[in-house]
Amino acid sequence: MAAIHPPHPLRDHPNATRGVLDALWALALGLIAAYAFFVVLGAFDPGEVPGITVTVGMLLALCVLRIAVERRGRARPRRDPTATHARERRGF
Repeated sequence: MAAIHPPHPLRDHPNATRGVLDALWALALGLIAAYAFFVVLGAFDPGEVPGITVTVGMLLALCVLRIAVERRGRARPRRDPTATHARERRGF
């Protein structure tokens, strides 16, 4: 007899990788902040470490792009206007 396994809210969630991706973006923002902190502190000159400077610049560009895409995605209506109209016409 086969056991029945009800869906688990965390394990079977369609966006299970969302938490991992958010953690990676938080790590990227932390690296950018640490780089800016040490540059402002004067620990090193950005011209002395061009590889790290380019990498942090690319991370910064990716973060800005991600934020812009997410903000644009939130501005779009998420519901079908015809379904909303039909539901309002029915009264529920």
